[in-house]
Amino acid sequence: MSRATGRAALAVASAAVCALVLGFLILPIAALVTYQPVPRLIEGFSTNLATEAILVSLKTNAVALALILALGTPFAYTLARLRFKGRSIVITLVELPLVTPPAVAGLGLLVAFGRMGLLGGTLGALGIEVAFTQLAVILALLFVAGPFYLRGAIAAFEALDENLIDVARTLGAGPLRRMLLIATPLAAGGLGAAAAVAFARGIGEFGATILFAGSLRGSTQTLPLAVYSLFDVNLDQAIAIGVLLIILSAGILLSSKLLIGRWTSSTSIFLSREEASLSGSG
Repeated sequence: MSRATGRAALAVASAAVCALVLGFLILPIAALVTYQPVPRLIEGFSTNLATEAILVSLKTNAVALALILALGTPFAYTLARLRFKGRSIVITLVELPLVTPPAVAGLGLLVAFGRMGLLGGTLGALGIEVAFTQLAVILALLFVAGPFYLRGAIAAFEALDENLIDVARTLGAGPLRRMLLIATPLAAGGLGAAAAVAFARGIGEFGATILFAGSLRGSTQTLPLAVYSLFDVNLDQAIAIGVLLIILSAGILLSSKLLIGRWTSSTSIFLSREEASLSGSG
């Protein structure tokens, strides 16, 4: 076999493999989108149940993401900068929810924060009800989606050139200022990607939520739970909400890619201004 023939055969085989993989990934999505006429699909988007589920999903995921960013960013920065004995164990604990089955995660949250759980008596004495409330949905999202952000954020901070942060320290920038004004802008692309993945994971969360928060319409019923509740009742509407979930997730991923590009392009300008500010203050 000549070299040209071998290259042609390899190209054909590569194209066939790519087509097979893409076809397998696209086929279920295409089946959902084309299952019913577009007008009926759009009608399914606007039902009261879908609207309520959308509002619950967006509200709880927005709160969870805000908490993940506020608490997870300094945690990830600290863990990325420090080197200590047992660090690998800490990172393993951070990543453990990633491989924990969602149903087990929900069960763990229930026996930790439920009325009869580990902290249930203390929370009950304070008048705080957690299980089967929107707070339970938020906690489930924090536990399931938070590690996706933490893992990405730690990797983004670890990839930074430590010399840039050390220069800021020699110019008089304190730890908080170095994190907020130097490290975070530099790692903005990675942090944005991690946040988008965490938010998309939260939008699609099902197992932990249904066990810990239940599926109470207008209160704890998120979009995935609405799909589950409609599966045996109204398949067309369940598929419509499923398509809505796909559209929402795709929009999140595409928007994050655009934002990450803008963050990356503006980082050098921002850092130049900050460096000038540090030099002036020093």
